Amino acid sequence: MMPQLVTVRYRRRSGRRLRLYVPVVPVLLVLSPLLLLAVLAGLVACRVVGVSPLGVLRGAGRFLWALPGTRFEIVQGRSAVRVSVR
Repeated sequence: MMPQLVTVRYRRRSGRRLRLYVPVVPVLLVLSPLLLLAVLAGLVACRVVGVSPLGVLRGAGRFLWALPGTRFEIVQGRSAVRVSVR
């Protein structure tokens, strides 16, 4: 299943917390022209390097399919960022 929502939690040095909810589908719709150009550039790069473009697309699809349920947190001093993908 494709991720639907990405939650980003950010703790500032002052201790205040900020939570952002980023819906994946609307962001993909807005960025789709750039995504199309990036895919085309990636396919050309695969041809130049000699890597199978279908293998790369299959690997990227498997990576995106595995994202739901992923959480990671970065802490440095009193600042922290936590990202969870649903």
